[in-house]
Amino acid sequence: MKRIAIQGIKGSYHDMAAHYYFEHEDIELICCATFEEVFDTVKRDSTVIGMAAIENTIAGSLLHNYELLRNSGLTIVGEHKLRISHSLLCLPEDDWDDLQEVNSHPVALMQCRDFLGHHPKLKVVEAEDTAGAAEIISREQLHGHAAICSKFAAPLYGMKVLEEGIETNKHNFTRFLVFCQPQRANLLRDIRQTNKASLVFTLPHEQGALSQVLSILSFYKLNLTKIQSLPFVGKEWQYMFYVDLAFDDYTRYSQSIDAITPLTKELKILGEYQDGRQTI
Repeated sequence: MKRIAIQGIKGSYHDMAAHYYFEHEDIELICCATFEEVFDTVKRDSTVIGMAAIENTIAGSLLHNYELLRNSGLTIVGEHKLRISHSLLCLPEDDWDDLQEVNSHPVALMQCRDFLGHHPKLKVVEAEDTAGAAEIISREQLHGHAAICSKFAAPLYGMKVLEEGIETNKHNFTRFLVFCQPQRANLLRDIRQTNKASLVFTLPHEQGALSQVLSILSFYKLNLTKIQSLPFVGKEWQYMFYVDLAFDDYTRYSQSIDAITPLTKELKILGEYQDGRQTI
């Protein structure tokens, strides 16, 4: 059985992503209140695997999680891309006429803006977690309250699904990273299927520094699937660059890393893994 640390509770999208990624295995969830707690749990216990959202196709990157990953010393061993479909849940005895308030995470509320606009009488209240909002409504028997979360949370908390697919944009996916302590990495990935890598580096404050690196990656025929810059805390006007690379030849990828290393500062490979499948 694999022990997986996630942010959130059972029925959350992190729970769903973990079960899809490890779909043929028994898993034990370690539910954490914050992403910091997820990373700390994995760092303290080598038997624990972590899973955390890193970007959403609508809301963008979870910038703080990039920083947590870089500082953790942990290694990415996989990823999963999950279609996010929101539903409206309430207590079994309630119905549309009873609803007065809707609770959910701010991002989920934003992603359902059009739906909420058609129900102006509902008071919108932010919560810390999507499934957590459903759990609180169920536990405290808050009649007149509804939660926006996954429909899979309904049977877990004895809730009723009033409406499915209430998100505004149906092309709503979240990418989750799977990570562990470095010494366990080769036990959790097949190096023969590795075709993606995540890097982070800084650059000299010189003209054309970034374009030189990108030109080399292009020369080695690597696909730059993502680049994210973040301020280097404590060093004004300097930035860290987080880069995802896709490749079909590991040797050529390794050669590209050797080629760009002299041009970068503090280059670190955050993980080498297989491009994750997408759950629709």
